[in-house]
Amino acid sequence: MARQLDEQIAGRFPVGQRLRVLDVGMGQGTQALRLARAGHKVTGVEQDATMLAVAREALAGEPEGIRSRVRLVEGDGRDTGVHFLPGGFDVVLCHGVLMYVEEPDALLAGLARMLAPGGLLSLLVRNGDALAMRPGLAGDWAGTLAAFESTAYTNRLGLDVRADRLDALTSTLAGIGAPLHAWYGVRVFTDLADDDAPVPEDVDTLLTAEERAGRTDPYRRVAALLHLCGVRG
Repeated sequence: MARQLDEQIAGRFPVGQRLRVLDVGMGQGTQALRLARAGHKVTGVEQDATMLAVAREALAGEPEGIRSRVRLVEGDGRDTGVHFLPGGFDVVLCHGVLMYVEEPDALLAGLARMLAPGGLLSLLVRNGDALAMRPGLAGDWAGTLAAFESTAYTNRLGLDVRADRLDALTSTLAGIGAPLHAWYGVRVFTDLADDDAPVPEDVDTLLTAEERAGRTDPYRRVAALLHLCGVRG
């Protein structure tokens, strides 16, 4: 997904421009730190105190020049209007968050308001059109049949969450003034890999295969996750 995001940033902004990035639900700060290392000014928002502590610890280990470009805020992605002015960011990330939000439209509208004209909104969501893939490949046939008719599922943490369908999100993005510009599949071939699986020796080849599948039909349509990129009008 990082390669996909970099592709969209490179295609929208001049080379060398220092972007203002808002990362909502940043988790342990992987993308926030990566973009700060690339020279961008990043604000990370996270409501989970444990995740925020991990991000702060990681940030503390960075050189001063990078630390000075990162601001961490404890908060909910739905209260961005409390912390920030509209139009204050060139890029807004919301990765792995919507599955925990029962009614995401208000959150998405708030994120779109944070974008300057021409700004990029990057979403990573569970693919509601391919929920049957994981249980099917695992041989869980009852779960497979149930997944065809639902956008609800239980994630690897044992939490009951929800998925989003591409057509519905496309309509939502158009309605909030950040219409879909590009979309990709993520974890086409590797969704069943264990979280603690060792990194394979041919990881670069694996990533190249995943990246190609993530931009190619029909493979991207059955990916576990969708990466959608909208652009503020």
